[in-house]
Amino acid sequence: MSQNELYPIFLKVAQLEVLIVGGGNVGLEKLTFLLKSSPSAKVTVVAPHFHSELVELAKNHEVKLVEDSYNISYLEGKHMVIATTDVVATNVEVYKDCKERNILVNVADNPPYCDFYMGGIVTKGNVKIAISTNGKSPTLAKRLRQFFEEVIPENINDLAKNLNSFRKTIKGDFEEKVTTLNDLTKGIIHKKE
Repeated sequence: MSQNELYPIFLKVAQLEVLIVGGGNVGLEKLTFLLKSSPSAKVTVVAPHFHSELVELAKNHEVKLVEDSYNISYLEGKHMVIATTDVVATNVEVYKDCKERNILVNVADNPPYCDFYMGGIVTKGNVKIAISTNGKSPTLAKRLRQFFEEVIPENINDLAKNLNSFRKTIKGDFEEKVTTLNDLTKGIIHKKE
């Protein structure tokens, strides 16, 4: 039985420099996904041409559009790169250039050329859940995202804020605080017998 060995992290992309190579439909999809989750992400998109919706999306966010073909100089100062062109050789070139510079890279729809995947994400205020199918089924990740969006209550953000305020008032060492919070929150999840 295979196992998903990916390690989930939540990146502060507003503090990182992100490059998207490609301005077509896939570039638009990846930019939309990124900005939905992190509206203040700092992104540069380089492409010879841009989808009109991508241009509109960029106007409302911190997105810089560079009308040019990819070249290695665009990697300067970047922390994360997403290659979305429809030219396989260009995507592989981006991948190799990133690997040589220890830059995290994702070549859209090409798992062997990915350091990370962009999975399904559910956000309700401060609560965020990421979903991965290990690159096997984006459709399943989408359906799981829709499921969690429906079952997680809208007021979950209020609960997170209240628990944070309460946590600050608890006395004792770390272990005592964890025990208190575990006792307080154990009723949130109801297991079916």
